[in-house]
Parts: sequence; C-alpha cells; structure tokens
Amino acid sequence: MRWLIGLAVLLALARPAGAAEQELELSVDGRTALATLRTPALMTPDTPLVVMTHGTLAHKDMEVIQGVAKALEQRGIASLAHTLSLGLDRRKGMYDCATRHDYTADQAVDEIGAWIARAKSMSRFVFSFGHSRGGNQLVRYLVANETAPVAGVVLLAPTTAGAEAGLRASYAQTYGKPLEPLLEKAAKAIAAGRGGEWMDVPGFIYCRNAVVTSRAFSSFYAADAAQDTAALVARMKLPVLVFAATKDTVVPDVVASFKPLAGSSDGRVQLEKIEDADHFFRDLFAEDVADRIAEFIKQTR
Repeated sequence: MRWLIGLAVLLALARPAGAAEQELELSVDGRTALATLRTPALMTPDTPLVVMTHGTLAHKDMEVIQGVAKALEQRGIASLAHTLSLGLDRRKGMYDCATRHDYTADQAVDEIGAWIARAKSMSRFVFSFGHSRGGNQLVRYLVANETAPVAGVVLLAPTTAGAEAGLRASYAQTYGKPLEPLLEKAAKAIAAGRGGEWMDVPGFIYCRNAVVTSRAFSSFYAADAAQDTAALVARMKLPVLVFAATKDTVVPDVVASFKPLAGSSDGRVQLEKIEDADHFFRDLFAEDVADRIAEFIKQTR
C-alpha cells in the first residue's frame, strides 16, 4: 500500500499544478470522434496548441502520441490528440482486424481538418503533427487547404512513396496472393458505382483475412501520387519540421526522401535525425522530439 501511495505522489509531482486533461467529442458524418486535450498550467489564447494525428489503424492514446503530448505539456505547449473514426462511432484503441473495413484516406483528411478548426477556437497559434501515415494524411489536408489556420507542421517518421511502393511489392509475399487482381476487382466495382461493395481479401494493411470495401482497398493499395509525402511538402509554403529515426524499419527512407527539401536555401523544411530511435520514438526519445518541437514553435511564432 505504501508503494502505491508513493507512486501516486510521484505522479502528482510529475504533472504541473494546474495542468489539465480533457476528452473532447466531434460529430463526423453521424459518428462521434474522440480527442484528448492536454493543457499546461498556464493556458491562454496565446499558448501554442498542437493537433496530433496518429498512424495506421492506431489511436490517440498510443505510446508515441501520449509520450510526445505529455512532454509538450511539460514545456508549456498544449496538445489535441484525436482518434480517426475509421468509419466507427466513438472508436478507441487499435482498430480490431475482425471488424469490417470501410474508410479512405480522404475521410481521414476531412477529420483532420475538423479538429484543426476546433483547435483554432482555443488558440491563436495552432500547429499540426502527424505520425507515420497520419503525417501523409495531414499533408494531404494542408495541400488541399492553403488557408488552413496552421502556423507550422511537424511530421514524425512520415510515410514515403518508397514505403508505400514497398507495401505493394511485398503483398504477395506477406499474404500469399498477388495484389493486382484484387486491385482490378476493386477498381471495376468503383467504376460501376459500387465502391461500398465488400471484398474478402487475404490481407489488408496489418490485418489477415480481412473483409474490406472496394473503395477502402483501393484507397490504401492503388498507386497514388498523393502517397509521396515529400512531394506534397514541396508544394506547401508552411514551415515544416520532419523527424527521421535512424533505426526505423517501417519507413526507413525518411532522410533520403526529405533531404533534398531540407537542403534548400530558404530553410522552410527542417530535417531532424533522432539517433537510435525506432519508428515509435519510445521513452526518452519522445523527450528529444518534444525539445525540438518546442524550438521549432519558438522559431515559427
């Protein structure tokens, strides 16, 4: 019992007095999407607020999102970490592979925009953050909305054209059947106006033996220029901070993809390598990320 009391005291001391954590809701196409708002002790309209988007099939409470959000709070920066609904009401935790899949990248883009608009009502200085595929979806939103109320962009191990091509190339090896016939079937259904038609597929993203709509399957596996996050960033005008983990095996080519942009004379795109971190920037690596984000925000405001 004493150790529990001691742990509670330590946790209380670790959280600044006056800091707050609140769950928010947002209505999206008849569904309720959830987010966690974390604010530092001294929260004002001038406090920077970072809208955080997670990666593939993940959620707002995953370790990488929580770790960076809590580290930002300790540096006087608020965060709004949201969970993409992925077609479900009040979705929490990782997407259950046994659940049918009916969601597209465009739907994620719309939700990101809705949360950024919500954040703008709370702070004059809104920054956007995306991890992995969430980084790509965030950039898709910003490219399509040049007047978005965002002061700067943070991309944590964002997906690249190379990583997406690798997923397509390895489909047959991973799931035992070729990808092309499945893509053709999905494309024909979409062309016939049956994008909501269900398909039984050997694999979808991380899920084996999945049931997925034609539009969802095509959204994730059809070759698409919008999957090239670096090329989209090149079209933007906002300042961008990109993080690459030197031990990332999920998206191993972040440095190669973004180095040409980071090498430009205007300095708009900054590339930061975190030595020994993997794709999820666990433990103290989240502190390193938060330190650099705090510097970026100070430079950008």
